[in-house]
Amino acid sequence: MKIGNSIKDRLLFLKIKNKDRLAFIKAYDLYVDQLYRFIYFKVGNSEEAEDLTSSVFLKTWTYLQENSVISEKTLKSLLYKISRNLIIDHYRKINRHGNVFLDSDNIDVAGRNFIDEKQNLIKQNEIAFDLTIIETKLPELKDEYREIIILRFINELSIKEIAEILEKSKGNVRILIYRALKALKNLMEQK
Repeated sequence: MKIGNSIKDRLLFLKIKNKDRLAFIKAYDLYVDQLYRFIYFKVGNSEEAEDLTSSVFLKTWTYLQENSVISEKTLKSLLYKISRNLIIDHYRKINRHGNVFLDSDNIDVAGRNFIDEKQNLIKQNEIAFDLTIIETKLPELKDEYREIIILRFINELSIKEIAEILEKSKGNVRILIYRALKALKNLMEQK
């Protein structure tokens, strides 16, 4: 996260804590695509990802309005923590009903464009190709590795941000990233 974005995030966080609805709408616009992408890669189904993304913002607003003491330092870390908890609850609910599935064969981006439009067309195609390869291999990774790859390389969060979200030290995050990349590389070399 750039310095300007960090200040912007904290300012939005303070405004939302003070029940500023316009600040919450700005936060939604700022983070909806990142959170959708994170959730989508975790659940593998665009409709469920959209529902969970909406739930994240609803729970965040409710949480901020009902709690006077909040341990998170940034809005982004709070949003990701709530996202992680909703994903865990989602899988618990599915496991109780006995119909666990991942729609990894039909992974699409639900009409969302996550590629920076300022890049040239060749670079966009290379990124899309790489993302397609990674999408097919992500479901094969263990959950912890899949999550760290999504946070670091797909959502481009800093190690500091990831450490705050996962409540781990920066050193542990670096080790997790290394192990996750090694596991992903091994999966990609198997074919």
